[in-house]
Amino acid sequence: MVMSMNERSEAEELLTPSEVAKLFRVDPKTVTRWAKAGKLSSIRTLGGHRRYRADEVRRLLDDREEQLDG
Repeated sequence: MVMSMNERSEAEELLTPSEVAKLFRVDPKTVTRWAKAGKLSSIRTLGGHRRYRADEVRRLLDDREEQLDG
């Protein structure tokens, strides 16, 4: 689901594709592919740029680390 910036909570922290890519150590284009595939939800800015919810990104990162450790 794509929401406009006006529809989100003011306290919600959003990350750019580059910021998400750094956390996962992947290319920003990979993050965009994940969003298109439905693995990660995104919000579109008024300018059409993708932003990702920090809490969702952190959950995915934690899940990924658990899978690697487990």
